[in-house]
Order: sequence, then structure tokens, then C-alpha cells
Amino acid sequence: MDNHNETGPQAPADRAVVLVVDDNEGMRSALRRLLAKAQLGVETFASGSEFLAAARFDRPGCIVLDVAMPQMTGLEVQAQLKQREVALPVVFLTGSADIPIAVAAMREGAVDFIEKPFDNDDLVARVRRAIARDAAQRRSEVELAGLRQRHGKLTPREREVMELVVTGLTSKEVARRLGASHRTVEIHRARLMEKMQAPTLAELVRLRLLLNPDLGGAA
Repeated sequence: MDNHNETGPQAPADRAVVLVVDDNEGMRSALRRLLAKAQLGVETFASGSEFLAAARFDRPGCIVLDVAMPQMTGLEVQAQLKQREVALPVVFLTGSADIPIAVAAMREGAVDFIEKPFDNDDLVARVRRAIARDAAQRRSEVELAGLRQRHGKLTPREREVMELVVTGLTSKEVARRLGASHRTVEIHRARLMEKMQAPTLAELVRLRLLLNPDLGGAA
């Protein structure tokens, strides 16, 4: 197995790792040296099937995937990754004749493609962008998970008040809509904003849009 890790037997779980898949041994070695020199964790694989069987996809980072490989092409590997719901960003390596294939790969969710021969600094910069994209996505997922947990702690009435407040209704208007007193609505509003950790109405609206982008206006 051509599974090399420049940082030791196994990179720390929280360190970004670049998973390189290329059937050309010289290209794998060159990429391994280049990315390690850039202080990036790197593991290389000689084929798509080896990669799919041996790689760990639960770590942050990105995938650098050759388009034109025998037996299993880069597009076929990408399809398998999608089927497995692997969220790591994919950067394709292509020859000039493979550009239409790379465009198809971008339509299927790849974040970038790099044409061979490539400039070393440019490749490292684009790999770093892909890693940063993955990190941002992971932060968003953590924020959303915490947000859903906080939203789950709201009472049914607090949720009703929230849905009306974020459409722009005042507490008096919400009270009329719900048949409650203005004071009661103010209490619900204060409690829900505390539970949602929203210091302002603008922040509450932002959080509500994260939970569900389909936020209608007040009727």
C-alpha cells in the first residue's frame, strides 16, 4: 500500500491532512514532498480503490485527486465519495486534454481543478483554500448543531413568539396575534432570546435563518 504520512504513522485527528490520489509514483512523491515542505499533513494513494478502502474521511483537510487513472477514474472516485456522503473538498489534477472532464467534476461538487504541469506555489495556495473551505464548513456544522440544541429547549409558546418576532412584529402585535398580554409576550421574548443566546433582534433573525432559510414575512 502506498499510504505515506509525512507527519508520522498517523496524523493527529484534528490536524488537516491532504489525501493525494494519483497512479503516477513520481507525481505522488513530488506532491508528498511539496505539501510536507508547506507544513501540511499528507497521505498518498496509488489508486482510487486503495484510497476508498484505506483512507479515513473523518479528519479535516481536502482531497487532491487525479482525473485520468486506470481501472477507476477520478470521476468514478468522486461518485463513490458522494455516495458515501464524504464532505471533504475535492481538488482535481488534470492534463490539458482532461479539462472537459474537470468541468464535469466541478458540476458534481469539486471545488477546484489544477492543470498539469502546475506551479508549486499556486498548487499549495489552492490546497490551502480548499482546507480553509473545509474548516469553515465544519465550523458552520458545529454552530448549526448547537443552534438546533438551543432551539429544542424553547417551549412551544416561545417558538410561536419567535416565529412572529423575527418577521418584524412588535410585542404588542404578537400579543394581539396570540391573544396574550403584552407583558406575557415580553417575558417569552426575553426568555427565548436568552435561550437562543441572541443579544439583539438582528442576531435572532440570523439564527432563525440558519435554522431554516425560508423565513416569510408577516401576514
